[in-house]
Amino acid sequence: MKTTEKKITSGLAPQEVAAELAPLVDFQPAGLPLDELQQLFRERLVPHFVDYGHPGFHSLYNFFLEPGADLGATLAQVHNQGVTNWQVSPGGVMLEELCCQALCRLFGLGPKAEGTFMFSGTYANQQAIYLALHRRAEQCGFDFAVEGLNGFDDPRRLALVASEEAHFSLRQTLRMMGLGETCLHTVRADARRRMDSRALARKLAELRESHDIFCVVATAGTSSIGSIDPLDDVLEQCRDLATWVHLDGAYGLIYSLLEEKQDLFPGIGHFDSIIWDPHKQFGVPIPSSLIFLKDGADFQRMAIYSDYFNRKQEREPNPGLKSPPSTRPLSALPLVAALRHQGLDGIKARLRAPLSVVARAVDYVTDHGELELMLPPDLGIFCVRVQPAGLAPEVLNDLQQYLYQRVIREGRRSVSLTVIEDRAALRFLILSPATRLADIIDTFDYLLEIARDFNYPGKK
Repeated sequence: MKTTEKKITSGLAPQEVAAELAPLVDFQPAGLPLDELQQLFRERLVPHFVDYGHPGFHSLYNFFLEPGADLGATLAQVHNQGVTNWQVSPGGVMLEELCCQALCRLFGLGPKAEGTFMFSGTYANQQAIYLALHRRAEQCGFDFAVEGLNGFDDPRRLALVASEEAHFSLRQTLRMMGLGETCLHTVRADARRRMDSRALARKLAELRESHDIFCVVATAGTSSIGSIDPLDDVLEQCRDLATWVHLDGAYGLIYSLLEEKQDLFPGIGHFDSIIWDPHKQFGVPIPSSLIFLKDGADFQRMAIYSDYFNRKQEREPNPGLKSPPSTRPLSALPLVAALRHQGLDGIKARLRAPLSVVARAVDYVTDHGELELMLPPDLGIFCVRVQPAGLAPEVLNDLQQYLYQRVIREGRRSVSLTVIEDRAALRFLILSPATRLADIIDTFDYLLEIARDFNYPGKK
């Protein structure tokens, strides 16, 4: 095991990091020269960043910048271009419009599809659910933008249906919209942690008499496990409901470009809305998220005009009418630069490399007597339970928690912790095409070594 290699991050406790950073916010009447300021940041702040390019980083969706994206990001930053409307940046606005049109074609989303960039997948999910409510209000005969929830005869009847593995941003959205979490009706996941088709059918049948199902959400690449719901089943069961069907593809959508994975993505062009986070695999800077609509005319429900900005009589392209932020960066430029620099063949190779490593890591775990594979992976996420020989089953959950905390504290590796059917497991997310099987095996060895230090009742 390589324990002397460069750390991923400092591993210091919060109070220690705070002490290191305190001089940075000691605001003084006199300013600092740029070279001194740079040195201060380099010494006090950078050691507590996380090195996403480290070979032992296997935990989160963050990514080091890809060279093409770095070029685009630098150009966007130097010119500090906003993309709210044509007046703010004709070049930025048109590039975003053309980029979204090209992505709609790339994903096969249909002739009426349009997209726009968002600050994050969470905000993109929020907008999709707002649009779903807005369309249901129109079906009920009123303008949701004017009357809000008060326009519904009984807002308590409103129901959003999603898998129990769906992203927590759905609950957050329902809170912010005043619907509350009781509006969310979850569907049991199957053994692969995908939405169970039969459970969905039962849930929809149960709700359709007592509730108003305004939105059904499917997930292509759940955040915890990476599973992909049965998309064609979801679409088929919603066909006669007149409900908005949303696909959270923040992590998984991009894999639909791989021929060998396309059977996991049937009918994606039939979803009313889809979200995607390019920053998860493309090495583009955050924020970089998009929402696509099957019918671009649905974006009109977001439009707000004023006398001095976003005037209604203007006919130039205006991304600012498609989403709430009145100020946001030119996120399309780093993405366009990354795509043009690598080419589509390069992008596919970039996506395949970590999937190949994951397949070999899964084989390694399967053959290892002290590691348990929790689920066969759909994409690049797999979950492992460390179970040293002779350790009682009842302490294994505590062991995974111990290992996770120890990893965080030492800063030499980075894995996540999750729970699958009440069983704690260590979660590996492999995004980087530079990650090797040997890097993952080093992490397994590290986990097994520090597991020897785990104390539990009855240990001799």
